[in-house]
Amino acid sequence: MDYVRSDRGGHRVPLALKILIAGGFGAGKTTLVSALSEVRPLQTEEVLTGAGIGTDDLSGVEAKSTTTVAMDFGRITINEDLQVYLFGTPGQDRFWFLWDELAFGALGAVVLADTRRLADCFPSIDYFEQRGVPFVVGVNCFDGGRRFELESVRQALDLDADVPMMLCDARDRQSAKSVLITLVEHVARQRGEPVPVA
Repeated sequence: MDYVRSDRGGHRVPLALKILIAGGFGAGKTTLVSALSEVRPLQTEEVLTGAGIGTDDLSGVEAKSTTTVAMDFGRITINEDLQVYLFGTPGQDRFWFLWDELAFGALGAVVLADTRRLADCFPSIDYFEQRGVPFVVGVNCFDGGRRFELESVRQALDLDADVPMMLCDARDRQSAKSVLITLVEHVARQRGEPVPVA
């Protein structure tokens, strides 16, 4: 991966990498983008109302009061030549029409899995597999949630052995950062390129 570009005048231009943060409703996407972003993240959160009854399934996430209706956006500056833009996808199927636009030009994706509602991340995994977008799975460890061995989660999700998986805490910057590093390393390996050093 070439992380240094120049404009026509020979000036260095920072390269921007786009990473998607996906997963089911309530999996922690907005939280992860917020934990990582060096700028105040753009969030399109709306309050859940009675209009969503019968549409929004809150089982397992009954305390959730808001939902992302378009995207979350955050930025990380790695060095003077490299910036990472984070795009959190909406988790509900009625907003999936936005996914193709959000995924355009993405380096790869993080799929957040919530073991309380594991089936909710199947659509994200299917989306990236069908389009050949590299992804990793971060199993978000919620307080009070059951913990499972990663291999058990891999089997339940029917993931290929080469898809990286790890436990994470979307609230914790270092944990979230480790997930992004794992993704960049995974993409570099797939492309047969050296892993970038910040």
